Amino acid sequence: MVEERAYWLAWSKISGIGPVLLRRLQQHFGTLATAWQANKAQLAEVEGFGFQTLEKVVQQRSRLHPAQLLTQHQQENPDFWTPADADYPRLLLETPSPAPILYYRGEVDLQENLGQKPLVGIVGTRQPSEYGIRWTRQISTALAKNGFTVVSGMAEGIDTESHFAAIKAGGRTIAVLGTGVDVIYPHKNRDLYKQILSAGLVLSEYPSKTPPERTHFPRRNRIIAGLSRAILVIEAPLKSGALITATYANEFGRDVYALPGRIDDRPSQGCLKLLSQGASFILKDLDELLTMLGAVPQLDIMDASPIQEQLTLPSLSPELQQVMNAIACDALSFDFVVQQTGMAAGSVSSALLQLELMGLVSQLPGMRYQKNGRL
Repeated sequence: MVEERAYWLAWSKISGIGPVLLRRLQQHFGTLATAWQANKAQLAEVEGFGFQTLEKVVQQRSRLHPAQLLTQHQQENPDFWTPADADYPRLLLETPSPAPILYYRGEVDLQENLGQKPLVGIVGTRQPSEYGIRWTRQISTALAKNGFTVVSGMAEGIDTESHFAAIKAGGRTIAVLGTGVDVIYPHKNRDLYKQILSAGLVLSEYPSKTPPERTHFPRRNRIIAGLSRAILVIEAPLKSGALITATYANEFGRDVYALPGRIDDRPSQGCLKLLSQGASFILKDLDELLTMLGAVPQLDIMDASPIQEQLTLPSLSPELQQVMNAIACDALSFDFVVQQTGMAAGSVSSALLQLELMGLVSQLPGMRYQKNGRL
């Protein structure tokens, strides 16, 4: 495992090899260590490896020594995960473009990494209205008090408000940065940054001391979407990084929610566009939102004996029952469950999350699901 970790790092240092190509390499050869030994003809079999990319690999690979590189890198960046590590966030790993190196600072919660605690992303404009700020605070507070971890990007505006509200409510929050994890941007958020380190995590795919660059922020949005079970867009103009996050969320099969606003309000136009494209409404009744996200009472889950769990299946809504009926005791892929139910992917994802929290279904690596116990 240590060896494979070194090869994830080494491959990520070759120019032209991004997260998508790395994922394809790993899937084609089984391990990146094996891929490192492959010749040009073998590498050319991988989709996306054109002539120029192959030349870069041959030239740069000969100058890199993976084990030595890992040792040197750990001296400056001691805390990071690669997809070869068991603690790498599972939901992010299941996306087409997981970060090859994911640096972190703060308090790690392995339940979050293993997908056993739901993460919800909140994104929006850097210049929110009073309306947007008020709803961001209310929603973040409700999520934190109901056991969700709030994920955002520590930018000005909606991001900042969501982090602060989650912390104030006694919950956890995760900030995904477009800089190194040791670089605070914007600098005015230095106090927030310190609070996040004690009440959650700061994550980045960029090594320490990396300054803010314009291209980094759109790319980090895929990590926010990949970590989260759902994305809530509070306020967003038509040209907004929040809409980029929502696009990634749709590609990854995540639920997308948007806060409606007036049609002549610029910060609401992006949300109205999302709603017209099928995003779910964030309505005034937050209990309804929490139910849709999977916040169900857990009083009986921890205390129920194995005998009680085997006796009866709790009363389920028709949608949850339909998904439950599609799942066998053997592990089934998410796509197969969608196919069996005939439901929209977003609805199936929401139903599976609720069934997980009820203790009826377990998620396994590779976005596979199975029933628990003898249900």
